[in-house]
Amino acid sequence: MARATFTQATWLVAEREMKTLVSSKGFWIGFVFTIAGLFALTVLPTVFGGNDPKVAAVGSAVQAVQGKQLDVREVGSVQEASDLVRDDEVEAAVVPDGGGIKVLALNDPPNDVIRQLVESPPVELLDPAAVSSAQRSVTVIVFGLVFLMFGMGGAAIAQSTVTEKQTRIVEILVSTVPVRALLAGKILGHVILTLGQVVVLALTAPIALRVAGLSELLAVVVPALGWFVPFLMLGFVLTASLWAVAGALVSRQEDLGSTMGLVMLAVMGPYFLVQFLFENSGALAVLSYVPFTAGVAMPVRMFAQQAQPWEALVSMGVLAATVVVILLVASRLYTGSLLQTGARVKLAKAWAPAE
Repeated sequence: MARATFTQATWLVAEREMKTLVSSKGFWIGFVFTIAGLFALTVLPTVFGGNDPKVAAVGSAVQAVQGKQLDVREVGSVQEASDLVRDDEVEAAVVPDGGGIKVLALNDPPNDVIRQLVESPPVELLDPAAVSSAQRSVTVIVFGLVFLMFGMGGAAIAQSTVTEKQTRIVEILVSTVPVRALLAGKILGHVILTLGQVVVLALTAPIALRVAGLSELLAVVVPALGWFVPFLMLGFVLTASLWAVAGALVSRQEDLGSTMGLVMLAVMGPYFLVQFLFENSGALAVLSYVPFTAGVAMPVRMFAQQAQPWEALVSMGVLAATVVVILLVASRLYTGSLLQTGARVKLAKAWAPAE
């Protein structure tokens, strides 16, 4: 049987990886859960945070609550209002108190009601932000979770590699498929599946925003998604190559944990860094040029309109260059360790040229 060309072999491996993953229930359960989570992050805050506090109002106190963001229930006496508070039918009662008013509550001061009753001074923003801090926070959470989910999803590459070594199937594969084509095919297959899922999520996000009544954010979110998708894909290739090496270094599934630690740190570390530092514009700017964090940090800066397109292109260029370097290193390590069985292969041994 003629040995397949590198391109043919790469595509054959990619097809095999995609068919194996798509045929598993876990893949579809995880994807459906992700879409449901996206809707939950956008819709639930509106559902649970959009109801006005319920209050009872008596006599002249009714005027004090008119025009406020309160669900007002007018009653005839202070006693009736107090009973409604005790029965937990309203959060508080606003009643006359001499020439003014007072608020009746059960256990704790109803701060959300008090804020509505206190007159706030007008606010003038000298340099208004394109998006609010709350909107930026939600975007960081969504972008970060999607990046984390797909980054950790690359563990399937490590698991399939170990399975092939443990069952000795890899020895049959490399007899007809170049080792580097095997690595390229695994990464390509997972990249295609990831891209398909990301496209679905990108199309779903505007729908979730409309359902949540946040259509005005679309003008800012859509361009940010346009940057997030290529950053995510490059970041996925970066981590996928590391996952492949982690799998090639061991020969049993139970040993995989010993090589996954650094890869998990490379995936989860950037996520937590961006989550903790996104309010610090200087730190976020630095993270947007670090390859492992750029996939989340730069799209968030573009969403908040804190960066120019040329900055995003520079960041993407740095990330792409890093991907090339990591792929070359991963290819050398993968080739040097794939056919070695037994104990965990040391990196120095995997890097050494074949004798």
